[in-house]
Amino acid sequence: MELQNERIGEILAPGSPEEQARQEGRVRRSFFSTLKRAAGWIPFSEDVAASYYCAIDSKTPAATRGVLLAALAYFVLPFDVVPDFILGLGFTDDAAVLLAAFSAVRRDIRPRHYEKARAWFAQEDKPS
Repeated sequence: MELQNERIGEILAPGSPEEQARQEGRVRRSFFSTLKRAAGWIPFSEDVAASYYCAIDSKTPAATRGVLLAALAYFVLPFDVVPDFILGLGFTDDAAVLLAAFSAVRRDIRPRHYEKARAWFAQEDKPS
């Protein structure tokens, strides 16, 4: 199922500072557990993790943070256009939103964000 560009634009609209603070809290609480479940379904998972680190970086421009927080908040919501628990399809709408956000703000995602993302994935690959 493909989200219409208009719907993606609505989702990615940066909210008020209060809304962004709520989204950041939601993202910080749920991002990594959601990414663990979705990593196999989203081929650009490293970009998603780098986007997270970019969104929480105080040096990132406010507009970029707003777009990324909106996309990441959508990503961590368990019930969205296509609920995440539907295997094989559940993360397709999330992937479309994340890809649109990533494409819009790619210039602000720095090597340091990718380094943190790679470190997280490296840690996750280690046996417990």
